[in-house]
Amino acid sequence: MSTDRQLRFLVVDDNEDIRDVFCRLVERAGHEAATAYDGQDAVETLEREKFDVMLLDLTMPRMTGVEVVRWLRDRPDVAPDLRIVVISAWAGENRAVLQELGITTVMQKPLRIQQLTDLIAETLRDLEP
Repeated sequence: MSTDRQLRFLVVDDNEDIRDVFCRLVERAGHEAATAYDGQDAVETLEREKFDVMLLDLTMPRMTGVEVVRWLRDRPDVAPDLRIVVISAWAGENRAVLQELGITTVMQKPLRIQQLTDLIAETLRDLEP
């Protein structure tokens, strides 16, 4: 398996400390990370740039994580290959709507380093031709 491909992550969370931690973990694993401070910022960033993975919080001001996913589903050309990973302390109560929107990867906060490492390995595997 070749691991020389660098993934681009978009970390979306309204908590600056959490964004910083996730970015450090992603970068330490040898990948690139950009951030968005809420859902509105995320969709504006997704319109401008291409990412492989979005780590998405659900509970944010201006635009929630669920609203971001709905926005993307309504615009399939914006980020067709984006892997969306919901990271939330409250994902359970949103599980039905997330499944309906096609979100298959949901992780509980606080995220453990091993979970992120596994996610990166799995994403790289999925991207192999």
